[in-house]
Amino acid sequence: MQEHFFQCPYCWEEISMLLDTSVRKQTYIEDCEICCNPIEIYMRFENNELLEFEARNIGQ
Repeated sequence: MQEHFFQCPYCWEEISMLLDTSVRKQTYIEDCEICCNPIEIYMRFENNELLEFEARNIGQ
């Protein structure tokens, strides 16, 4: 697991998240721990190194 910090695309607060480096490509929805809005999370790893990370507003 790897800790990663990013900004919520809704409230712009910094969020900390633990990322599972054993899965090469992941996309899922997780609620912001501050404002509770749904965020689409996309990440890609290679050799346990984070190559891409996006936190997207999925619209309301």
